[in-house]
Amino acid sequence: MDDDAGRLFRTYHATLVRYLTRRLGDRDWAEEVAQETFVRALRQRTIANERAWLFTVANNLVRDEARRDARRRRHLVLLRAEERERELAEPEPTSMERAEEAAMARKAVDALAERDRLALLMREEGLDYPEIAEALGLSVGSIGTTLSRARKRLVEAYEALQKKSAAGEGHAAS
Repeated sequence: MDDDAGRLFRTYHATLVRYLTRRLGDRDWAEEVAQETFVRALRQRTIANERAWLFTVANNLVRDEARRDARRRRHLVLLRAEERERELAEPEPTSMERAEEAAMARKAVDALAERDRLALLMREEGLDYPEIAEALGLSVGSIGTTLSRARKRLVEAYEALQKKSAAGEGHAAS
C-alpha cells in the first residue's frame, strides 16, 4: 500500500494542487485540501478510477468547507443583529460589567457535564452533527437532543449564577 500511495501521490499531486489553486485562489489552502484528499485515499482499500476519485473527494472537501463557512457567516450575522438589538434596548454596559458577564458565562459553561460542554463548544466551532457524534462516541441521531439539553442546562446554570450574584450584591449593599 505504501508503494501504491507513493505512486498515487507522485502521479496526481501536482495536477490536483494546480486545479485546487485555480479553484480556490489560494495555494496554501489548495495544499491543505490536497493533503486531506490523499489522507483519505490512504484509507481506501481500492479506488476504481483514481483520478476521478481524487478530484471528487477534493471537490467535496472544498464544498463542505464552503458550507461550514456559510453557516459561520450566517451565525455571525445573527449574533451581530442580536447585539445591535440589545445595544438599542439597553444602555451600554461598562467594561467591568462585560467582564463580569463573560466570567459568569465561562463559569456556567464550566459547570456543565463534560459531554454537554464539549458538544456545545464543538458546535460553536462549526463542527457538524456527524463530526460531533464521532468525537463524542455518540450516534448522529442523538446529537440534536444532546445539544438542545446542553443549551437548556447552560441557560439554567447561567441564570442560577446571575441570581446568586444578585443575592450577593443585595447583601453587600445592606
